[in-house]
Amino acid sequence: MTDDVADETEETERPRGRRITRRRVGIVLACGTALAVVAGVVFFTFAPAKLESMRNRIEPAELPEVTAQTQRLHDSLPIIDLHSDTLMWDRDLLERADRGHMDLPRLEEGNVALQVFSSVSKSPKGQNYDSNSADSDNITLLAIAQLQPFRTWGSLLERSLYHAEKLADAAADSDGQLVLVRTRKDLDVLFEDRAAGKQVTGGLFSVEGLHNLEGDFDNLDRLYDAGMRMAGFTHFFDNEVAGSMHGEEKGGLTELGREVFAEMERRGIIVDIAHASHDAVAEMLELATKPVVLSHGGVQATCDVNRNLTDDEIRGVAATGGVVGVGYWDAAVCDLTTEAVVDAIDHVVLIGGIESVALGSDYDGATTVGWDTTHLAAITQELVDRGYDEEEIAAIMGGNSLRVMRAVLPD
Repeated sequence: MTDDVADETEETERPRGRRITRRRVGIVLACGTALAVVAGVVFFTFAPAKLESMRNRIEPAELPEVTAQTQRLHDSLPIIDLHSDTLMWDRDLLERADRGHMDLPRLEEGNVALQVFSSVSKSPKGQNYDSNSADSDNITLLAIAQLQPFRTWGSLLERSLYHAEKLADAAADSDGQLVLVRTRKDLDVLFEDRAAGKQVTGGLFSVEGLHNLEGDFDNLDRLYDAGMRMAGFTHFFDNEVAGSMHGEEKGGLTELGREVFAEMERRGIIVDIAHASHDAVAEMLELATKPVVLSHGGVQATCDVNRNLTDDEIRGVAATGGVVGVGYWDAAVCDLTTEAVVDAIDHVVLIGGIESVALGSDYDGATTVGWDTTHLAAITQELVDRGYDEEEIAAIMGGNSLRVMRAVLPD
């Protein structure tokens, strides 16, 4: 081979080598892209459900045996649950799920007449009951992982508006089995229909923390128009309207918070003191001209956790004509038993009277409970076993909450 031929060969082979290299790179990139797509599909398909299964757990409790007589009583009751976080999770409210604590079929099986659905729009990393900064947020990643609308990824307000849409869409698709409750008239129609034998459940939209106002008073209009008829001022951190029991400063109401409080009472939005600091609770009870609620929690006398109410706070809620919604998870009642739930109920009755107690499960709120909503008759049985009469049980299981709603909701 001459030098001329060798030079020619090199010139012709180099481009071919580059073509082969580019082809290999292209194949590698294509394979990488395909693997990324598959991994993304797997993640977005299975990760949200797996996360919920880990966060909303049931550790089956030993429940009292429900007698036929108690079951008949339970089936006649106007049961109302003041707090559930089901809207936070990526599943259909109208379908029975194999995870979580409640959905429409399970509400129907448990004879729940009205469920309050809360919007959780922000939750701090390392969440705890003692002290949390407002500088981090777990719900952003959840919104992305669940492929929620892009507008919800960076806006607390939009997350709550999206949750309101989910509830409204579920009601629209339910063939009348799930109806929205926004007014006293809606309440009357719901219970008239149930008395007539119709299979219908009410849903009332609430929010857990007014950080979703994003510091703007006018955003209360948007939330009200979306159906918000109950609102807790804080969640696990201090915000622009109030200090949280679990925040860093734990202060009272801010100037914006006092303006929002007055406007909520004017419009007919139920004030929820859950998670608020002791200073903020004291101020809200002092300002209240309508009944206020603790939507979910417990009492320090039976479960000494800082988020639970003192005896003075129970008296304050009762003095407004409001109710304390007793939850079922361990931090609310310190045990996963019906006995622990009714111990807290007993204490609220002792301090505030029979009119001041209600149910507030905190189902699907990243909580562990001993039973889902299909087994609510076990609480009724525990009340029967404690000696409560039928009228008192009806008040506890929903009658008291119904009275508060009729006193506060708009015409």
